[in-house]
Amino acid sequence: MTGVLFYSIVGTVQKQIMSSSSSSSGGIGFTGLLTILFIGLKLTGFITWSWWWVLSPIWISILFVIGLLLASAVFYLISNK
Repeated sequence: MTGVLFYSIVGTVQKQIMSSSSSSSGGIGFTGLLTILFIGLKLTGFITWSWWWVLSPIWISILFVIGLLLASAVFYLISNK
């Protein structure tokens, strides 16, 4: 039963992410803008970071969403004990 609810929550979050990314307001967002800035600075030689740090806005955002999903699942499991 908890697995079904967890997948339902994940599905809902995915739908919200997809609908927000295709909204009519458009725009690239803070993470995308920061990533493009870092890539431009890396390619022009202004920064000498590794590519892991240049692309860090992307993977840090993904880790943040995964952390939120895990925290909400743990909270749900604890509250229904």
